[in-house]
Order: sequence, then C-alpha cells, then structure tokens
Amino acid sequence: MPPVPYDTAWVARLVDIDSCLSNEAMGWLCAHQLSDGAWGAESPFYYHDRVICTLAAMIALARRGRRSQDRKQIELGQQALERICEGATAGLAKDVRGATVGFEMIAPTLVAEAERLGLIKRQGERILGKLGNLRAMKRQKLQGGIHRYSTVAFSAEMAGEDFDMLNLSQLTESNGSVGCSPAATAYYVLMVKPGDSAALSYLKHSRDAQSGGVPNVAPFDVFEVAWTLWNLALTWPEIRFHPAVKKHVSFLERAWQPGQGTGFAADYSVRDGDDTGLVFETLKRYETAVDIDAVLSYEEPLNFRCYPLEANPSTSAHAHILGALRASGMDRNAPPVSKAIHFLERARVPGGYWHDKWHISPYYVTSHIVIACAGFAPELVLQAVHWLLDTQNKSGAWGMYTPTAEETAYCIQALWAWSQHHPGNTQIKALNAVRNALLWLKDHVEPPYPPLWIGKCLYCPENVIRSAVLSALNVQR
Repeated sequence: MPPVPYDTAWVARLVDIDSCLSNEAMGWLCAHQLSDGAWGAESPFYYHDRVICTLAAMIALARRGRRSQDRKQIELGQQALERICEGATAGLAKDVRGATVGFEMIAPTLVAEAERLGLIKRQGERILGKLGNLRAMKRQKLQGGIHRYSTVAFSAEMAGEDFDMLNLSQLTESNGSVGCSPAATAYYVLMVKPGDSAALSYLKHSRDAQSGGVPNVAPFDVFEVAWTLWNLALTWPEIRFHPAVKKHVSFLERAWQPGQGTGFAADYSVRDGDDTGLVFETLKRYETAVDIDAVLSYEEPLNFRCYPLEANPSTSAHAHILGALRASGMDRNAPPVSKAIHFLERARVPGGYWHDKWHISPYYVTSHIVIACAGFAPELVLQAVHWLLDTQNKSGAWGMYTPTAEETAYCIQALWAWSQHHPGNTQIKALNAVRNALLWLKDHVEPPYPPLWIGKCLYCPENVIRSAVLSALNVQR
C-alpha cells in the first residue's frame, strides 16, 4: 500500500524520539505537498481527505520545521488550510460517501492544536469548530476507554492530551501497534508512552524503506489476500488447484476464528462482518470449509453489522455477507438472505445503484452487489446492470471522477457475472460493453492507481486493485 500524508505526518513528529524515522517521514511529506499548498489525494478531490491530511501535515511542519524550505511550505500550507476551513461547510457536504474514518473525533483534536499553533483562525461556530461538540458527545459514549478490542483504537490519536480516554493496559496489539494504525501508533509513542520500543519497531517495519512514508494501515494481510483470491477465482475458477495459492488459503483458514470470523489483519484484535463475509465466500471458492455461524454472528434485527456500534451500516459488507450466505447453500428465501436483500433494497439510491462508506466510487459496491445477486436475486440488481451500461464512457472505461482501471475492472467483472446467468438482450449489451472495456483496460493495466478507498484518508490497496484488473482481463479467455 503506498504511503499517505496523514499517517506520515504523525511519524514526522517523532524527531525527539527517533530522528532518523522522523526525518525520512518529513522528507516524504515535504515532497508530496500539492500545487495548491494542501496535502491529500491529488485526484480525486475528497474534502474530508484534504482537511485531515492538510491539518496533520501543517502541524508536523510547524512543530519541527526549521529550514527556510519548511517555512515556505508552511506559508503555502497555511493559505491552503485557510481556504479549506473557509469552505468546509459546503465542501464536507459534497462528499456523498460521508466522512473519512474517525473524522468527527480526529478533526476537532487537530483543529484545536492548529489553533494553538496559530496555523488557523479560531473556528468557533464554523463547521470544524462545531465538530468539537460532536466529539464531546461521542466521548461520553465510550465505555471502558479506548482499547484494542474496539474499533476506536484505530483512531486513538483522537484522544490528544485526554489520556484518560485510553485503556493503557489493553491498548496495544501483539505487533506493537495501536489498532494496526501508523498514525495511532506514532501518537502513542510520542505522547502516551514516549520511546516505546515495540511501537517504534512496528513503525520502522511499516514504513516504505525507500521513501520513508507510511501507509494508512499495516498490516492488512487478511484483506489483501482474501480480496485478491476472490478476484482471481471469480473469472478463473480453476485457480483453486494452482499450488501457488495453497499457502494463502491456509493463511486465511488460520486467521479464521470459529463463531467470530476474521478482521482485516491477522494481528488485529477486532473482527468485522465485511472481511468475515468475503473470507467465507473465498474459502468456499477454494474448497475450504469454515463455519457459517461466524457470518451469522453479525446479524442484527434489521441488517448485518460490519463493526459494533457503527453509525451507519455498510452496503459492501451486506454484499459480501450475501455472497457468503449464497455460497453456504442457503435458499434465496432463507430469513438471513431476505434480511440482507431487504437492507440493500432500502439502501439503493435513485438510479438503481449503491454508495458505500469504504469506497468513494459507487462502481465498487454496485459491482459487488451485482456479482452477489446474479443468478440468485436478479430483480434486486437489474436496474443497476442498466446503470452500468448507461454510464460507460465512449472510450469503453468507467470512472466516477475520471476513467480508472480499478472501476473499469469492477464493471467488467459485474457485467460478465450477469451475462453468465441471464441470457437475452441485456446479456448481449453486457458482453458488448465488456469487449469495448477490455480494449481500454489493456492499455491501462499498470499502477499507479488513484486512491479511491476510504480510511482516515484516501488510500490505495495496490495488489487488490491489480488482482481485480487481472480478473477482468481474464474474462476474454
């Protein structure tokens, strides 16, 4: 996973703890300031991403910038930050997928620090200032403090100097991290337990050795392996017999906890419905059985949860849980299947497609829902299939902001899966669209890919995307 500005900015603060680690991170940060003075993904523009990345980067520079070049970058960053803050009310509302992870808790902490440093004006009744009230309300709901068995640990830096929010006896993971988050771990080693050797070791192993930047999350081995194997098996079923995949299938099986499933990393204490659903289906595709009870443990009265206490359910988690229920042999009318389908019916937006909180492009989640429902619950996704056909660019590609290999691959996968089960006029249109898309995709295979995934900032799981591209190219065999 390529480095991101937000987490790298936190590591850059560690100059008094580990100057080498800090200097490398600062070098990466200075080299990745955008032309307008901000930090974040250059494209696509996602307001929450720009706010959180620019705040974190500016604080890092202000706290340790001593060179004339640092001062110049601070001046440019201040101008960008003020523009971002001035337009925050309208800008944040434009991000229809919603906030980045932990934004309403992290942003007020960073805003308060930036105000103290004189980087921005007092926010007061502006939207970034009002977020402080939401943070205070949510803080009251934290039971038992922030600990490694809660998702909040991934964003532990939200605590700032409120150390009483932390359950220090149960905060760190076995790999030395806090929530498998470089940012949260850098906060811990900077402000909570300065110089902690296990945390520093984790950060050193997580950084990009050449550039000094760090990713949004590390490790993410279950997620990376599962999504890659799922993508490849979708259009290449016989890959399950290939000797090269055996160790990866065995790894997923070991990461599985009966009755609980799995999380995005083997070293992460929190399990979730999204990874559990997709890993179950993936293992079934590779002829390895695990318990469906683990998937069903995420069932709620009206939907399935991704994480405990989540504010809004995930549509992609429902797609993957539906895929798991289907792979387990459940009938279309089984109560858990009906529950997942009814949730997706309610979550569908006008036009017949879906948004999700983990990805800024509707093509990701919509394509995965089409794949889960093709030949199983076609009435749910027929309108979505037509939406995919209608929104294909003249070039043959797809893209919410600009044409991308990632989004084009997802649409090829979905239309190909639909065509395998539903003969007729729509099938012909789908196959024609796939043929045109393949011509474009063959010329756009290689990374870098734009960051379309939503963490605390936008990020790019490169191998997962590459496997989707290879999966799409494989439909022409």
